[in-house]
Formats: sequence, C-alpha cells, structure tokens
Amino acid sequence: MSTLPRSILLHAQSLPEGGVVSPKEFLHLGNRAAVDQAFSRLAKEGKLLRVARGTYVMPVSSRFGTRSPNSEKVMQSLAAQSGEVVAPHGASAANTLGLTQQVPIREVYLTSGRSRKLRLGRYEVTVKHAPRWMLALGSGKAGAAVRALAWMGPSHVRESLITLRRTLPSTEWRALTSGRAALPSWMARAIGEAAIHG
Repeated sequence: MSTLPRSILLHAQSLPEGGVVSPKEFLHLGNRAAVDQAFSRLAKEGKLLRVARGTYVMPVSSRFGTRSPNSEKVMQSLAAQSGEVVAPHGASAANTLGLTQQVPIREVYLTSGRSRKLRLGRYEVTVKHAPRWMLALGSGKAGAAVRALAWMGPSHVRESLITLRRTLPSTEWRALTSGRAALPSWMARAIGEAAIHG
C-alpha cells in the first residue's frame, strides 16, 4: 500500500469509533485528485465507509465481523468537526424521556446546519435542519425535553410536563423553565404554568 492510503488509514484507525475523516485533511500529502482517489479505493476495499460526500468513517471490526460505527458517535464527530449543534429528533427524545412507548423506525437527527442524508452501511440516517429554538437548550435532558414537547405537540404538552417535572433532574428542570423565553409561546406558557403549579 502506498504512503497516501496508509497515512489515511493510520489516521482513521487512531480515531475513536465514529470518528470522521475528510479528504481535505490530507491535501498536504498530495493533490486533490490523488487524495480523492486514495479515499475512493479505501472505500471500495471496505477499509473506510463513505458516509456522505467528502466524509468517511472507519468500519468497526469485532469477532462477529465488520459493522458500521454507532450512528450517535458519528453524529457527535460530525458536530465537533463542523461546529454544528446536533441532537436526536423529538420522537426519540420523547421515547428516551418516557413520554411515549413509540420507538422511531428511522434514525433522525436535528441540526443547526444543513439537511442531508448519511449512509452508515445498510442504514440511512436523516439529518434535518431545525429552528434555533429547538436546539437552544443544547443536547442535555432540558434540550431533549424541548424537542420531545415539540414532537408531542400542544395537545399533549400538559401531561408531558407532569411526567417531565417528576423525572427530570432538578438542574435540568430549572434549565428548561429558565430557558422558556427562547421557545414558542404555547410551549413557554405551558412550562411556566407547570413551574408554578408543579
């Protein structure tokens, strides 16, 4: 194996699971065409997985064979690389927080960046641009609560907030109530009422 593909692979192997590599990181080792060709060859050989245009990850090898890296880890790496805020969709947030028993069939993430689709082996992950308020409280439980409430909708907001008041750690509940100025008025009003009557 020539030095360029070897350098790419060594770098990819040094990253944690889900770490993303991009041809732009290797332009100091060769011209763009040579770098793109090296990535393309590594992907054809199954040594790298092409997630999206210009974005690759290392497959994970185990005694059961090779698999795609965990999608959440890939999303965290992409967020760190691009500076975007990325968080699970409201449907999975609602499930995680115990507001619904429904388990989302497709993996969807919300982002402050552009909408796109990623391929992780046989799976497709949808990344949707979200309004700023949906990501305003970050990726912790308060932020997950906002996305879950948005997904549940105004007709279920009151009973959802009763559950959240009971289950969220007090610091996260305070973050949710103190961040309500950034939220849509129906949600801000319901959170304010829950904080008073809770």
